[in-house]
Amino acid sequence: MPHATWERTRQVNLDGSFYVVQAVANQMKAQIPQGGSIIGVASISALVGGEFQCHYTPTKAGILSLMQSCAVALGKYNIRANAVLPGTIATDINKEDLSDEAKKAGMVKRTCLGRLGAPDDIAGPVVFLASELAKYVTGASLLVDGGLFVNLQ
Repeated sequence: MPHATWERTRQVNLDGSFYVVQAVANQMKAQIPQGGSIIGVASISALVGGEFQCHYTPTKAGILSLMQSCAVALGKYNIRANAVLPGTIATDINKEDLSDEAKKAGMVKRTCLGRLGAPDDIAGPVVFLASELAKYVTGASLLVDGGLFVNLQ
């Protein structure tokens, strides 16, 4: 793996998440009333390895860990921190990879709901975690993967 790939992936996924969370947490702490909800977008890859994901999986595990640590550090300010862990979501980023029909069919087959996710499949869980319905939820991780994780064998 080229060093530049590792650097860029880490900078965008992990460093970017840290700096955004830091800025948002500082604002939520300073405002009156204090509080809010921070939701990190990790990945199912935070929980499992992948032969071609040595640059990606550690950054997503880092986001999960960041949200857990932020839940502990920020709870006293009424700031909740949680993570969503999407499975395979069909986006422009992976469009080329998913154009391999055999690969795509294999991914769909492993997903209990029999389809890949769409970006709007992530929206509902994020809205829930951001809402007052989740006012006692912090430090949690929510798999949003169509059942992929439980069917990886």
